[in-house]
Amino acid sequence: MLSIIKSGGTIGIDGYIVDVEVNLTVGLPQFITVGLPDTAVKESKERVKSAIESIGFKFPVKKITVNLAPADIPKIGTLYDLPIAVGILKSSGIIKEEDLSDTAFIGEVALNGELRKIKGVLPIVIKLKEEGFKRVVLPIENQDEACIISGIDVYGFKNLKEIVDFLNNDLIKEPVKSDIDERIFNSFNHYGDFSEVRGQYTVKRALEIAAAGRHNVLLIGSPGSGKTMTVKRLSSILPPLTLDEAIEITKIHSIAGILKDNIVKERPFRQVHHTASDISLIGGGSFPKPGEISLAHLGILFLDELPEFKRKTLEVLRQPLEDREVVISRANGKVKFPANFQLIATANPCPCGFRFDPKKECKCSPIEIKRYLGKISGPLVDRIDISVTVMPVDPSELSNKPSGEPSAVIRERVIKAVKIQKDRFKDEEINYNSEMTPSHIDRYAKITPQAVELLNTAASKLSLSARSYHKIIKVARTIADLNQEEEVLPNHITEAVRYKVNENLV
Repeated sequence: MLSIIKSGGTIGIDGYIVDVEVNLTVGLPQFITVGLPDTAVKESKERVKSAIESIGFKFPVKKITVNLAPADIPKIGTLYDLPIAVGILKSSGIIKEEDLSDTAFIGEVALNGELRKIKGVLPIVIKLKEEGFKRVVLPIENQDEACIISGIDVYGFKNLKEIVDFLNNDLIKEPVKSDIDERIFNSFNHYGDFSEVRGQYTVKRALEIAAAGRHNVLLIGSPGSGKTMTVKRLSSILPPLTLDEAIEITKIHSIAGILKDNIVKERPFRQVHHTASDISLIGGGSFPKPGEISLAHLGILFLDELPEFKRKTLEVLRQPLEDREVVISRANGKVKFPANFQLIATANPCPCGFRFDPKKECKCSPIEIKRYLGKISGPLVDRIDISVTVMPVDPSELSNKPSGEPSAVIRERVIKAVKIQKDRFKDEEINYNSEMTPSHIDRYAKITPQAVELLNTAASKLSLSARSYHKIIKVARTIADLNQEEEVLPNHITEAVRYKVNENLV
């Protein structure tokens, strides 16, 4: 007897529908799985057999053929255990419900019949809803993640026996409802508050501008000057996530298997060590998984001690910084992962780190300094919007009590500036000034003639590239938004030029 059970899988961060076709026929007892299954899927026959027997049913002594369609897409993971088990039970006549065409099943089955948590549930449920499915059955540990999506009934179960009873109407169970409230996204990160940073007013101002317009930042300063401390507090002034943004991030984290809660509540802050490989940054593998730049989507990718990274590793950032996505090519096709991250990097000014320290002597030669900073390629520097030199903090500042603005005050200014941008770009596919193309700049920048003249003079004297020219306009537009100004004025251009052109980055 043939049964067709609906399930799903993932390609990149998108879900797709899988038909699990289970056919029981008379013949030599065997279990055959086809449809490009990986090792985990092939091993499901042992888990399913033991699970069915553990819950008190007899495993059919027949030839069992399982086809996973579409057969030309590789099937990965343990999520097909449950639909295979349901298909066998239905073909055996144990499950009585005739029509399961509007119900999907996903989940791993343990040897004792318990259901175990799986990865990638959210994108699959989103696809199921789009395709008109009425309900989805899955492990109880995944139900809170799945029920974020409204419009499809989510049923979570502890074991396979409960599912059999539910489908045979021997167990009454209500679908799980989501209790997501968008106020949960309006919370502060645990890293600390901006008021705890002594001095460094220029750095804090630069990071405020970066937070408002999602600009890339490079901080250059001596060890102990507060670069890392200040960057880690950047999360506390970022605008809160919207529900759509939270779902988009949650999809990526779900596929990567790092989802700690049913939904991501804060913008990601991914700090990467300088020993990281290029593959760990962009993602990859035989069956591609998202890397750090995708896990930082709509959040921050923090690269501390930038010159210590391998040049090959840094160069892979260039294309994602422009396209805001990463494409991984394999023999069986291409996979796209979103990578709309905000790059925040720090660097010492020289190998010893004391080039700017007034009390410690720098013993690095000009050639050594040039070689050290030369590890950061020109094209990568060109993609940095804001570069700031971080000087050591005066001891008198350290002895004072915190007197700077708290993160809550700065964050309110950032939120107002972000709202201005989202209203401005409501008919476009962008949300922030940093995402503007040259055509967007022509339509939305609104630069005064005096500001244009000042910018052209600076670009000519400093031999700025076209990309740097446009980045100055983008930063200046963000400064104007923070000041609630309709037009970009000369003082906005002056400040933006100062952030873009760093004489210490040689």
